[in-house]
Amino acid sequence: MPVPANACDCHMHIFGDPALYPPAAWRAYDPVPMGLDRYDAEAARIGFARVVFVQPSAYGIDNSCMLAALLARGPTSRGVAVIDDATSEATLVELVEAGTIGVRLNLVSNGIPDPAAAIALLRATAARVGRLGWHVQIYARPELFTDLAAVIPSLGVPVVVDHMGATDGKLAASRPGFDALLKLLADGHVWVKLSGANRVSRLPAGFDDAIPVIQALASANPAQCVWGTDWPHIGPHVAGAPQPVVYMPLDNLDLLSVLERALPDAATRQAILVDNPAQLYRF
Repeated sequence: MPVPANACDCHMHIFGDPALYPPAAWRAYDPVPMGLDRYDAEAARIGFARVVFVQPSAYGIDNSCMLAALLARGPTSRGVAVIDDATSEATLVELVEAGTIGVRLNLVSNGIPDPAAAIALLRATAARVGRLGWHVQIYARPELFTDLAAVIPSLGVPVVVDHMGATDGKLAASRPGFDALLKLLADGHVWVKLSGANRVSRLPAGFDDAIPVIQALASANPAQCVWGTDWPHIGPHVAGAPQPVVYMPLDNLDLLSVLERALPDAATRQAILVDNPAQLYRF
């Protein structure tokens, strides 16, 4: 698949030397170095000119590794940080100046909160970062969107949903959470990352069952869908019982081919890979 000029990888992670960037005390896995040099080589192989660094859960609220990558990469990159109540205003300023444009709420890797706690966290986070011009990125299981759907439209900040709402390829089953996400997307209340076809799929390769999910989301609102590699493909992990992370042996070009098979129209892929990210991340 020809990758258009200025294509953006909207979801990936950087892991540095643990002596320089130690992991958080509470985490689901132990990072194994996978640095910017490795990513830049992969991006060049695929043809991505722009990138969005997403703070991985293993670092908690210490965004130092992501900040170093932002400063090294410069204006072709943006960042999505993780913060909490203890994050200082000086840290927020530093993040903004480096190119951070959003904050992530991971409601999967470190344990799934109850809906009331998730809603409270979402409201508090949106209230704090709205003045910075940031968006809020959510990684949540689909069932949570049945509760979040009533809150998201009134937050006053853009909301970005990770990995196709963490649904699965069995769309014939009852799907109230996914349907709630589709309506939010169709009404323009969220953006969705069409990343993680391997996470959506129940198949070991090819990931054909992710195609209907991609098609349903892109049909709902192709102007608010983006795509990412999810490099370096963090393997399964358990909150509170960290083991050295295993990176899944996935080829990003294979994952990109899933997008091409799902959306054969080149103009739609141009929007998802170039135009939509340029708007959302302000390139």
